[in-house]
Amino acid sequence: MLTPERHRIILQLLQEKEVVKLHEFVEATQCSESTIRRDLSQLEKEKKLKRVHGGAALLQQKREELSVFEKSTKNIHEKQLIGKYAASLIQDGDCIYLDAGTTTLQMIPYIEAKNIVVVTNGIMHIEALLEKDIPTYLVGGLIKKKTNALIGRGAIHSLQQYSFDKCFIGVNGVHIDFGYTTPDPEEALIKQTAIHLSQQAFVLADHSKLNESTFAKIAPLQEATMITDETDEELLAMYEAKTTVEVVKS
Repeated sequence: MLTPERHRIILQLLQEKEVVKLHEFVEATQCSESTIRRDLSQLEKEKKLKRVHGGAALLQQKREELSVFEKSTKNIHEKQLIGKYAASLIQDGDCIYLDAGTTTLQMIPYIEAKNIVVVTNGIMHIEALLEKDIPTYLVGGLIKKKTNALIGRGAIHSLQQYSFDKCFIGVNGVHIDFGYTTPDPEEALIKQTAIHLSQQAFVLADHSKLNESTFAKIAPLQEATMITDETDEELLAMYEAKTTVEVVKS
């Protein structure tokens, strides 16, 4: 089978299923795994798909953003693993920025450090933080309905009154060339500001976020340590060449 025909079949399968396993491509094209891997690599370079562990997936729309409810039902186990590990990095006496988001929310039940202070722009985080008796400051600003995050000039001004030992940031995309991204430029600016105000920055990204890029850039990869559940060694090696990557395993 000629290369253009294989590529057509690969892209057609992705349109039908969004995520397709390697063996499904092999069966559909009657080609070897090594040939399909080369095809996927080429199509990824052409920005027509993204490779994921064991196969490939469609790229997101650049400004597509799920609601908090929709996000909260996706990759729950992975987010809990990442959240638990991230919480273990907090030390007694730390001043922390905790970004809005469903993965950062999973950190809160696992926080054991004493005498810490948290600043957040996440409306959903407040109740969980208060239940843990953690002193918490909420930044001002406009409430974004879709993500329950505080954004805008007021949030930036409020955030700039603090400095942090560590910040924990949620993202929509992690890409080897485009860095950490999110669909909303206003949210990107909040996240970017928090990173610049922190001695250490950590980005929490489950495997579905890797090789994705969305509309607004937050920061280059090297500006934060990435915490992920991704296990594909080839994929991880690309990111480890640019930044520190912490891998959590179930």
